[in-house]
Amino acid sequence: MLFYLGEVLQQYWGPFRLLQSHLFLLGLGTLLSWALSWRLLPILSVHLPRDRGRAFAVQSEHAVGKPTGAGFIFILIFLFVSLLVTPLSWQVVLILGCVILSMLFGYLDDRSQLAWSEYKKGALDLLLAVVGASIICGFQDFAIWLPFTKTVFMVPPILFIPLAALLIWVTINTTNCTDGVDGLSGTLSALALISLGATLYFVVGHHIISEYLLLPHYPNGAVWGIISFTMVGCLAGYLWYNAHPSSMLMGDAGSRALGFLLGILVIVTGNPVLIFVVAGVLLVNGGTGLLKVALLRFFKIGIFHNIRFPLHDHYRHNSNWSNTQVLIRFTVLQAMMTLLLMGLLIKIR
Repeated sequence: MLFYLGEVLQQYWGPFRLLQSHLFLLGLGTLLSWALSWRLLPILSVHLPRDRGRAFAVQSEHAVGKPTGAGFIFILIFLFVSLLVTPLSWQVVLILGCVILSMLFGYLDDRSQLAWSEYKKGALDLLLAVVGASIICGFQDFAIWLPFTKTVFMVPPILFIPLAALLIWVTINTTNCTDGVDGLSGTLSALALISLGATLYFVVGHHIISEYLLLPHYPNGAVWGIISFTMVGCLAGYLWYNAHPSSMLMGDAGSRALGFLLGILVIVTGNPVLIFVVAGVLLVNGGTGLLKVALLRFFKIGIFHNIRFPLHDHYRHNSNWSNTQVLIRFTVLQAMMTLLLMGLLIKIR
């Protein structure tokens, strides 16, 4: 909205041209979403459902009774600010709609007296993942670049949609599984979104830099970068209250919407391998548990018998790590991994 307003107003007062600067909009979106989340979350959290605890989760009793589903609030703030600061297209609007649907599905589960079944949640996640993948490619060939090669591959929609949907489904569920330690899922998601936002805005979204690095240029990269940093602002506001000992929890309303957006942003960078670079710890923490359950349930194959999942529960129970130790150590691992691998991934081609 502001982007188009700037186009009209700059003829009356020159400084209004800032409203057409993607970098200005990125900064404004980040600060505004942070300020609104920080201010509104404690006011509106009294209307949220209360956490009932998780079966088999370590120290889940400490979460019982806390407001949960805070994602309902900060995802709506994210939607409002995104519509305000982002140059809109049909693709962006549809993806924002899918983020809201993912949040609503999670929130209904948060409010339900009986938790939804894994199959029901998994099916809804898969449906949204397929829709999201279809929106991104527009049923056209999609340009993909991979590590250590200068070749750009044009992937047809018949192959792109199922593979992209699988990636989105995995990020939704691994983000959800990681939401069990104060600040952990929010912090790891924020780190991933910062890395993705920077890649989208400054690398593949910039025609000179992308040409220099022998990468495909995505004209809408800067727009997706604005969306990514707007969510970072929301998470910063939320983490103020989710720091240990937390006063509120994001619930499935937050974690599932975050996972969906994370998967979408990885895909729009054009390099699906980036998910291991920007969210490797998140994937290992939550994804290995999903793998263990899937192998046991569908193929009767048992693995990792002596390891609890998600991994943060293993380290809290078996290694006596505190919540703060889990948060700091996982965050440090992810930050170092991203710094090391991002340079190798982009520069060595």
